Amino acid sequence: MDAKDILIEAHGRLPELVDTAVRDLTPEQLRWSPKPGANPIGWLVWHLTRVQDDHVAELLEADQVYLTGDWAPRFGLKADPSESGYGHSPQQVAAVSPQSWQVLADYYGAVHARTREFLQNLSPTDLDRVIDERWDPPVTLGVRLVSIIDDDAQHAGQAAYVRGLL
Repeated sequence: MDAKDILIEAHGRLPELVDTAVRDLTPEQLRWSPKPGANPIGWLVWHLTRVQDDHVAELLEADQVYLTGDWAPRFGLKADPSESGYGHSPQQVAAVSPQSWQVLADYYGAVHARTREFLQNLSPTDLDRVIDERWDPPVTLGVRLVSIIDDDAQHAGQAAYVRGLL
C-alpha cells in the first residue's frame, strides 16, 4: 500500500463518522450544546466540512463547494469563503443553524466526493510538493492532507461525544 492509498483509506472512513454523528437528529438537537460556550453537533460537523472544503478548494485552485451551491443559507449564513469557524465566538457558533441533519450530511458528501476524486488523481511525487512555506518546516501536500483527516476525525469524534450526551 502506498501513501496515496493510505490517505484514500483514512479519508474514506470519515463519511460514516459524520453520518453517525448527525443522522436523524432534529435541528434543535443539532444546535444543543452541553454547556454555554461549548460547540454543538451541527457546528462541529459544519466546521469540519468547511475546513476540508476550504483546504481542498485551495489545493485545486477552485471555488469551494460551499460557494457553488445554496449551502450557506441552509445553515442560516451568508456565503463567505473565509468563514470556516476558526476563532468563532459563542455567538458566531450559535448562528450556525443547519436546517436538518440531511443538510450536514449532503454538504459533507459533496465535499467528500470532491476530496476523494482529488486524492485518486494524485501521484506519489505530488505528496512531496511544498504547498505552504510559511511554516518551518514547509508544509507538503501530503502533510496538509493528513492535517485535514486529523482535524475532521477529531471534530467528528467530538460531535459523536456530544450526541451521546443528548
